[in-house]
Amino acid sequence: MIIGTAGHIDHGKTSLVKALTGIDTDRLKEEKRRGITLELGFAHLKLDDGSMAGVVDVPGHERFVKAMAAGAGGVDLAVLVVAADEGVMPQTREHLDICRLLGVKAGVIALTKADLLVELGAEWRALVEADLATLVGGTFLEGAPVVPVSSKTGEGLDALRAALTRAARGLSSRPAEGPAFLPVDRAFTIKGFGTVVTGTLLSGTFGVEDAVSLLPGLPGPLRVRGLQMHGEAVQKVAAGQRTAVNLTGVEPEAIARGMVLVKAGEVPETRMLDVELSLLPAAEEGLPRRRKLLLHLGTAQVEATVALLDLEKLEPGETALAQLRLSEPLAALPGQRFILRGSRALPGRGATLAGGRVLSITPPRRRKGGAEVVAPLLEADAGGQVAWLLRQVGYRGLTQQELFARSALAPKVLTRTLELLGARGTALLVDRERRLYLSGEVFEGLQARALALLAAFHEREPLREGLSREELRQRLSGELDARLFTRVVQALTDAGKVEVDKEVVRLKGRGRTLSLDEDAARTRLVVDLSAAGLAPPTLNELSERLRLPAARVAELLKVAVAEGRVVRVSEELFFDAGALTGLKERLVAHLREKKEISTQAFKELVGQSRKFVIPLSEYFDREKVTLRVGEKRVLRRA
Repeated sequence: MIIGTAGHIDHGKTSLVKALTGIDTDRLKEEKRRGITLELGFAHLKLDDGSMAGVVDVPGHERFVKAMAAGAGGVDLAVLVVAADEGVMPQTREHLDICRLLGVKAGVIALTKADLLVELGAEWRALVEADLATLVGGTFLEGAPVVPVSSKTGEGLDALRAALTRAARGLSSRPAEGPAFLPVDRAFTIKGFGTVVTGTLLSGTFGVEDAVSLLPGLPGPLRVRGLQMHGEAVQKVAAGQRTAVNLTGVEPEAIARGMVLVKAGEVPETRMLDVELSLLPAAEEGLPRRRKLLLHLGTAQVEATVALLDLEKLEPGETALAQLRLSEPLAALPGQRFILRGSRALPGRGATLAGGRVLSITPPRRRKGGAEVVAPLLEADAGGQVAWLLRQVGYRGLTQQELFARSALAPKVLTRTLELLGARGTALLVDRERRLYLSGEVFEGLQARALALLAAFHEREPLREGLSREELRQRLSGELDARLFTRVVQALTDAGKVEVDKEVVRLKGRGRTLSLDEDAARTRLVVDLSAAGLAPPTLNELSERLRLPAARVAELLKVAVAEGRVVRVSEELFFDAGALTGLKERLVAHLREKKEISTQAFKELVGQSRKFVIPLSEYFDREKVTLRVGEKRVLRRA
């Protein structure tokens, strides 16, 4: 569990942490010189029930809210620190806003500098406590204990520790079985060990020797050399713990706050997020349909264009669906909380404007109607979430590992969900080796589209057998996985809707359907070619005879060829199959007796001019009946 401080500058956050834990979290020389916290500080606190909590101490100055937000992203329990002599101040309000927007569920109010309360008087204390009650009304701190405490005298420290222990009991643990996800807040070198990164592990686990990546920008894989928690070496760390990770294969200069340590290949980078977004009630005006703001997510800070989905304006205090389009890539998890800040501070409370939670981490760019697409995620259970993700990616599908990262479901839950969806036909396992799943709706859509393509083809090309498998796959999509396409064709074949002949796919009972006029024309072609014997009319001559376009005559001839009644010898010449068979028999008999045949002898055998003799001789060469040797031909032997 992580406890985080929150509150205005110089209200005693760091002194309180030191009094509770014995650890001075101001580690920088500049912090010592100026007497204020500039950066995140870290400590650990033993609670009354014996459990150990990590403590994150944040800066209170408005200029360092970036660091505050980075620290608050992993906080489970907040200590709102308010100085007794000053009461509620601008950063008190902004820090509380940030904690609310980041989803902190519980906390305690520490009224510091309590040793001054006597001289301040009972009326002042009552005024401060009334301001506090107004401030926290309707927030997670409404009804939280207000504990007067003095870091100087030690007054109230035991009571504060007891209040923290009670508040911690009701907190649920973070998802240790989710994707490993550690936003980096520090990176440095330790002599003899090398590069170390620290952060709060928000999800999953890390173990020594794990292969890891730092996103964005350093996919590695890098190796976990060692792990520490609260200064002690451990073999494994789990979600909800402050962790130091010793890495090999990277220098600290290459690492920046905002990167996330993940297991190699588990979580993708993204430049787009679907989110649920809430605008603070204190905002001076509504949020327009498009607005550039500063996104704080984990320890990252990037510029983002906030695009409301199907809404012209978000009014103060309202919640809506939006898409964040990022200026730089980052890593995120579904369900992760974020805040958005503007360039101008709100009166009395800082520049924090809005915040919310991530719904989808790798969406396409949303256009009109996007809210209707994203809305199902708001109330989706595990099955609904996985089904939605599969529908969104279409025919590309998602592997089980990709679904793990995009859903953040525990592996066992994800496996059971996929089995249930598979039994319903909602998810289809199309590649067992890769564990690739496809939406059942998308699979049905592919089948419907394949049928529509085949129907349109038969309507357009009634004299062709059908589409080749590859041509059909390309028309469905050139990027369609070959194994998935095979599943589509097999499903249609099993349903009796299509038939496959070698590499040709056609609708059941379709292909080469002729009208009465076309059938009569084909019959005449066959009769004319039969009567012509070894001196057939050319394609153009046949076209003129039938008064049909040459392309149409060619299609009719293809039908006759497929029926075995006609043989195509060249682009222009088609012969009666019986006449050609007779010539072949005479040619083979001649070659067996004479061993060879000259062009003149072949011309006499055919009994026609060179117009027909040359194409016929080349045809028999192609058919491997004869072999040309010089100016003569011999019988080709197997």
